[in-house]
Amino acid sequence: MRGAGVGNALLASAVEFCRAQRYDRVFLSTFEGLSAARHLYEKSGFRLVHEQLGSQWGCEVREQRFEWRA
Repeated sequence: MRGAGVGNALLASAVEFCRAQRYDRVFLSTFEGLSAARHLYEKSGFRLVHEQLGSQWGCEVREQRFEWRA
């Protein structure tokens, strides 16, 4: 569904839900190198707040934590 706006719609819906619940911040975890996803997160107001090396599926990865604040 890349390029069809599905990711934008899903993330916008999630952020709107968080606003309606009056959450003051929300976080998501991802990995370095997912440029399209990072662009989507940052466009929705999420900011990178932490990075660390980790291991997933037997590979070393740079884990990232993004936060959105109301």
